[in-house]
Amino acid sequence: MGMEMRLGRRGFLAGATAVAAVGAGCMPGARQVGEVRAEVRPALEVHRAQRARRRPNVLVIVTDDHPKHAAWALRRTRRWLAGGGVEFTNAHVTTPLCTPSRASIFSGRYAHNHGVRDNHQKLRLDQSTTFQRHLRDAGYRNGMFGKYLNEWRIASPPEHFEDYALLSPVGYVDGRFNHNGRIAVLPGHTTHRIRDFARDFIRRGATDPRPWFAYVAPYASHAPFTPEERYADARVPAWAGRPSVNETDKSDKPPYLRDARVSRARGRTIRREQMRTLLSVDDAVQALRDELVATGQLEDTLVIFIGDNGFLWADHGWARKSVPYRPAIEVPFFLSWPAGGLASGTRDRRLVANIDISATVLDAAGIRPPTPQDGRSLLRRGARDHLLVEFWKRGVDPRGPHSWASYVTKAEQYTEYYDLATDRSGTPVGSGKVLFREYYDLVKDPYQLVNKLHGASRAQEKNWGVPAMSARLNASRTV
Repeated sequence: MGMEMRLGRRGFLAGATAVAAVGAGCMPGARQVGEVRAEVRPALEVHRAQRARRRPNVLVIVTDDHPKHAAWALRRTRRWLAGGGVEFTNAHVTTPLCTPSRASIFSGRYAHNHGVRDNHQKLRLDQSTTFQRHLRDAGYRNGMFGKYLNEWRIASPPEHFEDYALLSPVGYVDGRFNHNGRIAVLPGHTTHRIRDFARDFIRRGATDPRPWFAYVAPYASHAPFTPEERYADARVPAWAGRPSVNETDKSDKPPYLRDARVSRARGRTIRREQMRTLLSVDDAVQALRDELVATGQLEDTLVIFIGDNGFLWADHGWARKSVPYRPAIEVPFFLSWPAGGLASGTRDRRLVANIDISATVLDAAGIRPPTPQDGRSLLRRGARDHLLVEFWKRGVDPRGPHSWASYVTKAEQYTEYYDLATDRSGTPVGSGKVLFREYYDLVKDPYQLVNKLHGASRAQEKNWGVPAMSARLNASRTV
């Protein structure tokens, strides 16, 4: 990726379309940026000069199995980060599976480059290539709270974090945490425990002159979708499904999807329960914002919010992730940084992904990573015309899709399924033969109901540009 001219700290993101501006400190009932908690005011005066000259704080919030169309449950989060920041309307993950996606967030690389191709290969990630390592080396105070990488051993501290509260195994109630080396089961809902650990970490930024980075990762909205008691019966808006949920003719879909039989009723239940768990996330995000305001740190804190992957609500009869369909690969993605000029409420329509987070954070901190990255800084001009999305089947599990790769643009999506699977070491094995293909016109067919390659002639494929897309897809898989 070429390095384009960077926008000024008070400039807007190129390609973003302005909508009604909402002041970052103007949420109903919230303190204004200048209102600083009395007990920390003397310390703030002491450190004001240092903070004015330092790199920005960074807060990255990553939710779990979080569908893009769950905005109802995050009204205050959206009011802050979308209404008072930037909403990326074409945001994706490059592998719709938890551990590969989080490894891509940390490293800024595709899964085929960082090597974490499934949920069981977290140790393949080279921790020296992560943006938290680069921030630590630049003098940041790093904190990690919640879920790290799947199956991370509770006794193993996450690397490059001096303050952490690692949740393992992941769950919703009475979670087991490793808090800076002390392991204990903490009663209550884990979303709130994670919130409190992160809030304490942020509060210390009022007296510690170092810039900080906080990675906050609640378990919501992952199965088993356990809401806290106060939201157990929350009234969620009714939902009649969408065309992809009500699809009846799946003869053009791959075999695993033709056999998928999850009902609309089940999809409706999953949606309702995910929404209820996300209500607690909304509370937690609001609490973190309140702490930033109370300690005078909101202005120069870069905040990024993203889901690690989406989730299908019985679309095409499927109620999981790991598939090359929009509900699985599209995610909510917001960014706010008032001191960087990103607090005006904009909708950025560029094609962006989780691999862009590392480059964006390091760019804001003025750090040039020593290792190559596939992502690009969202603080700079320029836009990609396509994105690679990839997934590997693990072992010989007969359920679910084969390994696949997809060429995605704003207007179309081309997918190939392969005779490939990861072995116990996480290495792909198999012939690599193409087993099935799909091509969707996302403008005319946003719900991916008609696979245009089903019964198409070679002349039609050429007219649609399929051979060229296939060539570009396979080139992207090797770089």
